Amino acid sequence: GKLAVVGPTGCRYLDEPRQANYVKAGWNYPGDAFVQDADGYFFYQARADDMIITSGYNVGGPEVEDALLKHPAVAECGVIGKADEERGMIVKAFCVLKPGHAGDAALAKALQDHVKAIIAPYKYPREIEFVAALPRTETGKLQRFKLRVADAAAATPSA
Repeated sequence: GKLAVVGPTGCRYLDEPRQANYVKAGWNYPGDAFVQDADGYFFYQARADDMIITSGYNVGGPEVEDALLKHPAVAECGVIGKADEERGMIVKAFCVLKPGHAGDAALAKALQDHVKAIIAPYKYPREIEFVAALPRTETGKLQRFKLRVADAAAATPSA
């Protein structure tokens, strides 16, 4: 679920109306999704807007990315949710490969099997696209929203 925090000083934003969505009745809702274990500890899953709901299951993109990065062929990757009529969304991965590896159907299947062996099998990327580079900010942070926009544009038939 989503975690909210409150403190003695409260939280608010000055001259930033858009940020008011993140503060309600003194509670700060940072937009992150967490799971709580049986001992009451919270574990970060993903930004709430990066959470993928596929066939009713919640999948955190960073967990899938971490599994993909453990494969010797993957240099870097980004994971998004892609609209799917049957499942609502599917997990789609964009992978940059290390030198000497070819992005083909055999490697895509090997990566899918690799992810299934590391994390819950329903979390594997049903689609993998091999790319030369991933969109990043000037500080190197992955821009998943650009992956979503590019993927949606590629899926839209041109007139």
